[in-house]
Amino acid sequence: MNASQMDMVQQSWEQVLPIADTAAQLFYGRLFELEPSLEHMFAHSDMAEQRKKLMQMITVAVRGLQHLDDLMPAIEALGRRHVGYGVTEEHYAIVGSALVWTLQKGLGDAFTVELRNAWVETYTILSGVMMNAANQRAA
Repeated sequence: MNASQMDMVQQSWEQVLPIADTAAQLFYGRLFELEPSLEHMFAHSDMAEQRKKLMQMITVAVRGLQHLDDLMPAIEALGRRHVGYGVTEEHYAIVGSALVWTLQKGLGDAFTVELRNAWVETYTILSGVMMNAANQRAA
């Protein structure tokens, strides 16, 4: 990921933040549409609180992209925690699809191919760290 991609991701995320709860609602709606079986993982969750946590986590990750080494322990811990929730490697692709779809809906015409590619690269890096940590925990 290069500096230009980091900047694009960070600037676009700042545009999403004013509609954070709406974006999170779109995300979870799309996630459950893509994979209805994931809904059971949230059956006992306060979804308003879950949406808030999602947006906070993405905000921390996006704002920390220039200092990825400092961010890694938190991302790895998140990956290990998700094992306990029943998250599998297959779920990461579904989450990535829901995230990209949500960003496209939230940003509209501003969600260019270049911006999409930058977000896919960002998600690929972060989800890869999470999956590696999850696999190490499982081993």
